[in-house]
Amino acid sequence: MEAPRSTVHQTIPLEIWPTDIAIDDRKGTGFGSMIEIEAVPHLPGCYLFKDDQGTVLYVGKAKDLKRRVASYFQRRDRDPKTERLVGAAKSLDFIITNTEVEALLLENTLIKKHWPKFNISLKDSKRYACIHLTDDPFPRIRIARKKVGGGSFFGPFVSARERDYVFAVVRKTFGLRTCKRLPKRACLRFHMGGCSGPCIGKISEAEYGERVKRAESVLKGRTSELIEAMKEEMIDHAARLEYELAVPLRDEIAALESLQERQHVERRKRFDEDILSFIVEGGSVYLMIFKVYKGTLEGKEDFVFAHNESFLEEFLVQYYSEAEPPEELIVPETLDPALVEFLSEIKGGRVKVTVPKQGEKKELLELARKNVEIGFFGDRRKVEALKDRLSLPGLPNVIECFDISHLSGTSTVGSMVQFRSGRPDKRNYRRFKIASVDGIDDLASIAEVVRRRYTRLKEDSLEFPDLIIVDGGEGQLMAAERELTRLRIHIPIISIAKREEEIYVPGLDRPLPIKRDEAASLFVQEIRDEAHRFAVNYNRLLRRKATIS
Repeated sequence: MEAPRSTVHQTIPLEIWPTDIAIDDRKGTGFGSMIEIEAVPHLPGCYLFKDDQGTVLYVGKAKDLKRRVASYFQRRDRDPKTERLVGAAKSLDFIITNTEVEALLLENTLIKKHWPKFNISLKDSKRYACIHLTDDPFPRIRIARKKVGGGSFFGPFVSARERDYVFAVVRKTFGLRTCKRLPKRACLRFHMGGCSGPCIGKISEAEYGERVKRAESVLKGRTSELIEAMKEEMIDHAARLEYELAVPLRDEIAALESLQERQHVERRKRFDEDILSFIVEGGSVYLMIFKVYKGTLEGKEDFVFAHNESFLEEFLVQYYSEAEPPEELIVPETLDPALVEFLSEIKGGRVKVTVPKQGEKKELLELARKNVEIGFFGDRRKVEALKDRLSLPGLPNVIECFDISHLSGTSTVGSMVQFRSGRPDKRNYRRFKIASVDGIDDLASIAEVVRRRYTRLKEDSLEFPDLIIVDGGEGQLMAAERELTRLRIHIPIISIAKREEEIYVPGLDRPLPIKRDEAASLFVQEIRDEAHRFAVNYNRLLRRKATIS
């Protein structure tokens, strides 16, 4: 949203200190550079760390600038990102404001202006599109993802389907043009009745302007008032027997009433709560926002960014500057009152912030956190579960799995799939035409593909996997293990038999006591199924080629 930016520049009195404050490297603190902070006031505002070229590295806001800036150099337990920031900063600039809310508004403006590399970046998050009416003499209607250029913007629309429907109805009902430039002759849309034809003079600029005003009323949600006015106009034309003017109005009214009914249904489905949950791990923040309507999850957005002390505040300022805040925001921790006031100003109404302790909203918050864990860490949990159940010395981050496919001993092929950090790494999939085996001999076929794969890795000094999986029972496992022994390669290896999903390891004459519905077994089954799919597809490809030839 652009409103906060214009608000900052128009209504916030800013007192900018005339000179930057140089960092005094002579202070023997032993833990980074020290800023001479005596000139920094105990007032709310924003501070900007800069490098030796004057490039803004970080923008932050503070209720008390002096205390906040001093904290960077007084704490010895700084996280790595703050350590790098303090080491790279060579000067400090600051701007004081009247209130903390003004500081939030200014911070958001400065971040969008400078895009400092030490602030969190949400540039990869999706932006919901708006409907744009340009300010041309014959205004054009278009869908825009960024609010750039003159004219009026309506939205953003969370639902792309609803946006496209509204766009189509408004465009066709009022005959608005979509072309970037007015052509010299009528296009197909005019001949199909979808445009009023300003390019060939079929409508005057004044009449077209009236249509644009009606379109704006609909896009602003004033459909009822517009319909009433149009009905009066239609009745007036009909009374004068001006049916050529009354009939188009009748059709426009019918289209708008249909749109109004649809919008009424959609409004009942509109998201009225946002639930935000996050996990901080390894210097990063893994965060999800869930759009909820009366306890039912309707959609989500996820973000990953570097951690800092004020990450939640930074995120909320940036995110809700682009998306309208909800009526209620459910979060796991209390927010600063100034931030709540900031969100309310953006929305143009009160935003209720809830930190639930029990009840339905607490359950929704826990559901959101569970989704964060599964969404961001589910793959790692699978790898950890497999390590524990197989008693491996380390995490099997790289796993390779082999399978054989043939049709009654013909077109025999082998497949190898690789999973990395719990996910398929399709760039490292391999397929093999079996060359040394005639007829049906799965053991010899497994031996061939294992020998060919790891001979190549050994000769080229390439990375070996942390675990090998073979599709089959004890026989396939022993055949693969013999090839590894001949190559003097020591890699943990297991096999999984299809019927009971039993997992075998070398040296044991019975399967491991791992249940087929355990996380470790399910992960092995997932890998095996992918290897089987890849092998079968290659087998079918070879048979098709043979049939064609």
